[in-house]
Amino acid sequence: MSPKNNEGVLLINLGSPKELTKKSVRQYLKVFLSDDNVVDLPKFLQQLILRLFILPFRPRNTLEAYEKIWTSEGSPLIISTDKIAKKLSNKTGWNVEYAMRYEEPSIEKALTNFKNKNIKKINVVSLYPHNAMATTVTTELETLSVADRIANDFELIFVKPFYNNESYINAVSNTIKPHLESDSYDKIVFSYHGIPRRQAKKTDETGEHCFSTTSCCEVQNEGSKDCYRSHTRIASSLTAEKLGLKEDQWEVAYQSRLGPGWLTPFTDKRLAELPTEGKDNIAILCPSFISDCLETLEEIDIRGRETFFNAGGKKMTYIPCLNDSEETIELLEELVRSS
Repeated sequence: MSPKNNEGVLLINLGSPKELTKKSVRQYLKVFLSDDNVVDLPKFLQQLILRLFILPFRPRNTLEAYEKIWTSEGSPLIISTDKIAKKLSNKTGWNVEYAMRYEEPSIEKALTNFKNKNIKKINVVSLYPHNAMATTVTTELETLSVADRIANDFELIFVKPFYNNESYINAVSNTIKPHLESDSYDKIVFSYHGIPRRQAKKTDETGEHCFSTTSCCEVQNEGSKDCYRSHTRIASSLTAEKLGLKEDQWEVAYQSRLGPGWLTPFTDKRLAELPTEGKDNIAILCPSFISDCLETLEEIDIRGRETFFNAGGKKMTYIPCLNDSEETIELLEELVRSS
């Protein structure tokens, strides 16, 4: 069913510093890394690491990274999300707001706007295709908490992760297809944002399935149904199948790790290894993200490219995220209508 005039759609993305300053970057990192669903360590240890080892040093490096991708309009992530919201509203006539899980524009501001319009029923879409504590889970918890503070009569409908939705798979496939038609590659790399292995295990409702075998992600049961690693591998497999790729033509890797114990293989390590394996012409995409952001534009398309070329790579094609493409808008419309 389509949302009525007294219903709303709230799109939520991760977030970005408010400004291109060290102070703003530091504040963003502080809020982001203080989330217990992102850094799921005892609070004392989490804050000790954050205040002694991260905040004194990381903001400068992160600022330098943002400086490489920041535009005259601001953060690419926020620009992309804003365009998606406007296009979805224009296409459907729905009341659409967007927010960031961290920093601005805030979830509180979006929900307040709905309250002021007397909109009580809200379809909430987290712009992350795959389930994870640090994305879909924290977003849902925060939205519920903020809604409870603002009003006691909101009806929130959360769209479930859509990693295996046919329209989503078609959309990702169609971003890759033009590159396959114009060139041939030794390997296509699906690079997903990494998470600690312990967080993958926490979504295993059986407590016994996760990492029990090398093929645990391919087995569909209660242990894998909410597993981020399983979602990423299923989505990649479905996409490769849609494109007619053979098993040796593509692979999955994980980027953006913070410390030991994260999902492997690591994207940066694979980018350094592929040329030594005779794979010196590759394409790479980042399906964890609907919108291009720091982790795609700087970490992969700039630093990752440098790593690959320094290792002897000859050509690396970065395939952009879905961003505000027409297929993204059609996908979101379908997700909301079927929620």
